[in-house]
Parts: sequence; C-alpha cells; structure tokens
Amino acid sequence: MEQFKDRIVIVTGGGTGIGEAYCRGFAKEGARVVVADIAAEAAGRVAKDIDGMAIRVDVSDEVSTEAMAKTAHQRYGRIDILVNNAALWTAILPMKPWTDIPVEEWDRVMAVNVRGVFLASRAVFPYMKERSWGRIINISSTTALSGVPGFLHYVASKAAILGLTRSLAREIGDIGITVNAVTPGLVSTEGVKSHYSNEALQGRVAARSIKRQQMPEDLVGAVMFFASDRAAFITGQALNVDGGHVMH
Repeated sequence: MEQFKDRIVIVTGGGTGIGEAYCRGFAKEGARVVVADIAAEAAGRVAKDIDGMAIRVDVSDEVSTEAMAKTAHQRYGRIDILVNNAALWTAILPMKPWTDIPVEEWDRVMAVNVRGVFLASRAVFPYMKERSWGRIINISSTTALSGVPGFLHYVASKAAILGLTRSLAREIGDIGITVNAVTPGLVSTEGVKSHYSNEALQGRVAARSIKRQQMPEDLVGAVMFFASDRAAFITGQALNVDGGHVMH
C-alpha cells in the first residue's frame, strides 16, 4: 500500500531517532520526504536511503525555517504534511532541580521545542493554504501529562505544544488544515540507550501495561494516522503512545 503516494512530507529532526523512523515510514508508503535537521550529515544519510531531500534547518530561527519551506516547495511544488519533531530532549539535558536550571538553558529549550514548532508551522502554512489542505503533527511528550521532575524546562515546553496544537487547530481548521499532537513515552533510540542506564529503561518497562521497551517504530502508525485522509475530521487532539504508562 502507498497511502501517501505523491504527498510531500517535511519531518524536522528527521536525521536520527524517531524522526528518522517517521521519514522511513512515510517513504515506504509512497511519500516524498524532506528530511530537515540541523545535523546536515545525518539528514543527508537518511535522505539518500529513502530517495528524499535533505535540508539543514535550525527550527529556532525564522529565516532558516522559511528557507526550509521555500526550498521544499520549489523542489516539489507543494507541501502537504509537516511533522514537528525537532527538539532538545531529556537525554541531552542534565537532570537538575528546577531552581538550578540556568536561564540560558531554559531559553534554549523553549526556542527549539516551542518556537521551533511555531516557526516551522508558520513557514509551511502559505503553501498548505494555497491548496486548502494540510496536516500538521506536533510531537509532544508523555512527560507533559505525568509531570516528570528534574526536567522542568523540557516538560513545560512539551506541555506548551499541547496548547499550541489546540489553539492553532481552531485558527486554521476552516482552511482545511488539521493540527494534532502525539505524546510519546521514553523511546529506546540509540541516543536514549547511551544516556540512560539499563536499570532506568527497565523501570519504564515495569511501569507500562505493555511490558517492553518503546521503539521508534511504535510511533509511526499514530503519526501516519493523523496525516492520513482517515483523520480528516480530527483536529486539536493529542494521542498518547507509551505502552499504557500514562492513561490519558
């Protein structure tokens, strides 16, 4: 099946981890995928594998996100789907009490995780609007539902994504663009496994209803659903995918 044949998909943070899984999943279903990542080499590797297009982008920068959208549109003539996946995440943010978070670190997390979603969405909006069709899928986190300590800036940023998703869905729904969110649990990417102990990962497994580690591929179906025609009448919603840890 190629349910996304001829669809043009941009995945930010698509060079590694779950972003790479989204890129490969959409490509397998016939989409033309733009792998957008600040890590240009990683983006290029994935794009080469899936016959896609690599674009270096800093989602926290307005000029960079606008260039991303313009370049993708010039190449393919349209933009159908945006997956806002790029983020600073817990594995690269040292756990610390909230009173010890430097203001500069707080601002950087918000710039990438929140402003990045805003800027990338705004950059693709004109191209979706001209065709009265679009899908925006934002990647939040189950931490925004459970309130994990030690990462106040990260959790706050991912909670902000839920509010942004709902408000943006109301603003652009009448144009034919849906906006939804997915909240993953801790995903066992190579980055996570290199930063978390096996004991910590097994602790997450024990807390889930489905007793195994969460893999990047576990999220692809949820993102694809929101991007598909089957979800045409669904907007402003959040789908939790964490193996039954947080019931939401």
